[in-house]
Order: sequence, then structure tokens, then C-alpha cells
Amino acid sequence: MFATVLDFHQQWAWMVILGNALGGIWCLGAHWIPALRVRALWWFVIFVEATIFVQVVLGVIMVAGQGLHAPKFHMFYGFVAIISVAILYSYRNQMRAQQYLLYGFGGLFLMGLGIRAMLVG
Repeated sequence: MFATVLDFHQQWAWMVILGNALGGIWCLGAHWIPALRVRALWWFVIFVEATIFVQVVLGVIMVAGQGLHAPKFHMFYGFVAIISVAILYSYRNQMRAQQYLLYGFGGLFLMGLGIRAMLVG
């Protein structure tokens, strides 16, 4: 069980990292294997990208509400991840033909931001 918001934030980070890694790999696979292009893929991508917003909200609660201190670059990576999700979403129509590559590499990029945030935090 999670004792504090900090504990949940630390455990949820793995959901963000592993979820975006799996989503990215699934999307890249779907680019080359049409059988992987199922509706569940997009629901999964939406879910794992939403985990980033949950993670950032938990961080804001700890810093603003509980007075905990976080390294500046840790917070930077969190906000860059949110902006990256917005950029991915904004390019979805322009890159319709390569949407699986967009979200595949985007998911792996988000995974990398999560790992980086974890290492500096």
C-alpha cells in the first residue's frame, strides 16, 4: 500500500516509463505489421500518455501542497513531457500516413524523459 503521495509518485513513475515504452513499441510494430493496428492500441496510447499528467499533478501536490523540494531538472522533464504529449497530439492529422511512427517514437521519447526525470530526481 502507498503510505504517502511521494510513495505513489515514485511507484507511478514506473507506470509512466514502462507504459510509454510498451505503447511506443506497439505503435512501431503496428507501422510494419497491420494486424497490430487495432482500436485497443489507441486506447492504450491515450492511457499511458494520461499517466504523465497524473504524475505531474502528484508532483505539483507534493511541491505546492506539502512543501517538498524537487530538483529543478526533475520538474523540467515533467513539464517537457506534458508539452511533448501536446505536440504529438497536434501533429496527428498532418502525419496521418506516419501516425504509427509518430506515436511510436513519441512514446519512446516520453519513456526517455521519464527515465531522465527519475535519474535526476
